[in-house]
Amino acid sequence: MCSGPCVSQESQTVENPAPTGRSYPIGATLARGGANFSVFSRSAARIELLLFDRVDDARPSRVIPIDPFGNRSYHYWHVFVPGVEAGQIYGFRAYGPFEPACGLRFDPSKLLLDPYGRAIVVPKSYSREAACRKGDNTATAMKSVVTDPHAYDWEGDKPLKRPWSRTIIYEMHVRGFTAHPSSGLPESKCGTYAGLVEKIPYLKHLGITAVELLPVFQFDAQDAPAGKTNYWGYSPVSFFAPHQAYSSREDPMGVVDEFRDMVRALHRSGIEVILDVVFNHTAEGGSDGPTQCFRGLDNPAYYLLCEDRSQYANFTGTGNTLNANHPAIRRMIVDSLRYWVSEMHVDGFRFDLASILARDSSGAVMSNPPVLWDIESDPVLAGTKLIAEAWDAAGLYQVGSFVGDSWKEWNDRFRDDLRDFFRGAEDSVWRAADRLVGSPSIYGPKEREPEQSINFVACHDGFALNDVVSYHHKRNEDNGENNRDGCEENRSWNCGFEGPTDDPEIEKLRTRQVKNFLTAVMLSGGVPMFVMGDEVRRTQHGNNNAYCQDNDTSWFDWNLRSKHADVLRFVTLLIQRRVIRDVEHERRRVSLSQVLREQQHAWHGVKLNQPDWSRFSHSIAIGGELKTEGVFVHVILNAYWEALDFELPPLRDARDTWRRWIDTALDPPHEICDWNAEQPVRERTYRVGPRSVVVLIAGGGMNGEHTG
Repeated sequence: MCSGPCVSQESQTVENPAPTGRSYPIGATLARGGANFSVFSRSAARIELLLFDRVDDARPSRVIPIDPFGNRSYHYWHVFVPGVEAGQIYGFRAYGPFEPACGLRFDPSKLLLDPYGRAIVVPKSYSREAACRKGDNTATAMKSVVTDPHAYDWEGDKPLKRPWSRTIIYEMHVRGFTAHPSSGLPESKCGTYAGLVEKIPYLKHLGITAVELLPVFQFDAQDAPAGKTNYWGYSPVSFFAPHQAYSSREDPMGVVDEFRDMVRALHRSGIEVILDVVFNHTAEGGSDGPTQCFRGLDNPAYYLLCEDRSQYANFTGTGNTLNANHPAIRRMIVDSLRYWVSEMHVDGFRFDLASILARDSSGAVMSNPPVLWDIESDPVLAGTKLIAEAWDAAGLYQVGSFVGDSWKEWNDRFRDDLRDFFRGAEDSVWRAADRLVGSPSIYGPKEREPEQSINFVACHDGFALNDVVSYHHKRNEDNGENNRDGCEENRSWNCGFEGPTDDPEIEKLRTRQVKNFLTAVMLSGGVPMFVMGDEVRRTQHGNNNAYCQDNDTSWFDWNLRSKHADVLRFVTLLIQRRVIRDVEHERRRVSLSQVLREQQHAWHGVKLNQPDWSRFSHSIAIGGELKTEGVFVHVILNAYWEALDFELPPLRDARDTWRRWIDTALDPPHEICDWNAEQPVRERTYRVGPRSVVVLIAGGGMNGEHTG
């Protein structure tokens, strides 16, 4: 084991040893007469608890040493401090060797956050740079806050536990949803949890059933190129504290209650809350990064290190990788998830770069990763939605093979294959067809249900859906990296002109392509997901990596609701018919996608029962029947640049007729029909316009009350 002198620091007056306290619970816990503090560190020689009166204080009001003999149980340092109440601001200092070659980076000149801290305050003078360079950073450091988990009245609220088969996900950014001046909100609420609450009526009208929030764990907004802001939030400094800048309240604990207010309000409207969580890396970055928390408490425990222990394994592309399968770190991850479910009432989690959680301390991939099975089998998390981004930045790809039974997966092959199909790429028909029916080529070998697949064609990462049909090349110059960042291959097609245009024909085609994509997402087997603003053709002006664009490039422009009202109406009606109440069976629900994914279906081309799977084919039709409900659906997708005539299947009942629900080639409002207003189709063939989608329905059980 390495040894070395502790880093010296300016002496300060410290108190006499405080009561011993307990090793559990970890973090800061209020108890009768004060608070218990417990923090993990295997390698520290000495730890101090610092208490502050104000967030901007350059010096603590109290320094409490944690005795390594009387106040340490195993690797947990603990102390009870009388008189501490909710709202107390605090941090730690950890003393020990600074020997990077041995993996040790103790620096007592740096104020450290509590890894289990439930709230964080950020001084106006916060400086990431000060946490990187030598010297005391107390005045410019984030600080933890003691909270009272029992002080909030949930008024009977509980997680909704909606079945996956009835889930429609809307990926969104808390700040970006209401930060734009067009939101119409008071400035104090723009970009906040409270602002999102004000817009719940819009979400409810849209019909989505779950919001998937981009990271809301406290993150370092300065972890971005000079002059930019880390907007997305994939730069966490805490796994327990909600991001303070998203709160409209000034008091240190207000952010916790405001987040709870948001969850409670969404639940009252029948909308679940899924958090995009980052357990693969932190904001402390690589060897030249800041010392904010984990690095200064126990660097070799929290991070995967290279053979050269001064360097960090970088399976994330962000400078470091969390040592997720270390026993103490596994516990922290599970404790974090438990906290957000039990104390914050969230309904699920989407795990960023989840495949990293399958790596051991050497970076090797394990067949049965302990942390993933801990999450899978935890009784507190039973019934919680778990979504994996089943790959990492180092080439590990596990879509279709992610460990466990409870995990669903972002299906990026759905995205790529549908983009290829609708842009007219060769050899794309059979792949698009497979995605429409739940990607059996991916999930069939493990006999997984279609809901294993989270289907999307656009998400926060990459082109917005509007830009998929408006740009061929990325336009990331504003990120300050000379357009080198972001994916080079977008599988997009600009409809004949790069970027914005006043050409009405190109605009009409782009709108049709957007509707084509959204129809495919909503009707395919699996769980549909689309991203904030796709329903109104929000653009990022060709930026496919807008992580540092905290401006109108990323924000939701509420004026687009009127500019692209036809797309908004189209999406709303699509969602309404995704799940329909059967009028004869109050508790039975019939999904149009269910007809295609679960029951007998047949593939067709322009001729019945003669699908064209050739390399140069650009169209396909699928028909299916849900026999228990007498429902027939016929979907035709034509990515060819000319109209084609498709034969229609005969219906079993001669008195019945096909009815046109969707034809994206038609002008609004005829491209999608309201309920009970579908147009009868008398002919035996149907002419499908170029680059368009047609959906025909027949039989009973398709009309009824929308359940949202």
